[in-house]
Amino acid sequence: MTTNASDEEIDRVLSFEDEILPSSGFAISSWMRFGAKLRRLRQIPFPWIRALPVLVVSGIALALVLVAGIVAVAQLGKSCCSRGFRCPPTLALPPLLHGAMESAAIWTLLALVATFVSVKFSMRLASGRR
Repeated sequence: MTTNASDEEIDRVLSFEDEILPSSGFAISSWMRFGAKLRRLRQIPFPWIRALPVLVVSGIALALVLVAGIVAVAQLGKSCCSRGFRCPPTLALPPLLHGAMESAAIWTLLALVATFVSVKFSMRLASGRR
């Protein structure tokens, strides 16, 4: 019958629903220790050595594409105007951009603008300026 007595005692002890509170300085000291550890951690640096070649190559590729587009438009204008014809607006684009390529170029330009806007917006949100 000692089992019943111990069960009753356990039930009595567990039936109290007193709120358990930490000691007065526990929360503050815990946050102070956390802050000290956080200050000791070193931030992970951005790998500029790995990113720099990609940035340089992409910049050169972009410059080459822009120069090729300008040269193509200039040559088209010369050939059209040298014959004394007035160039229609559809011929103002290089021959590569007619048809499906024109649509692809427009969608690519829209994607680049959307990417630029989203990156600028997220950078403003991250820096805290609004």
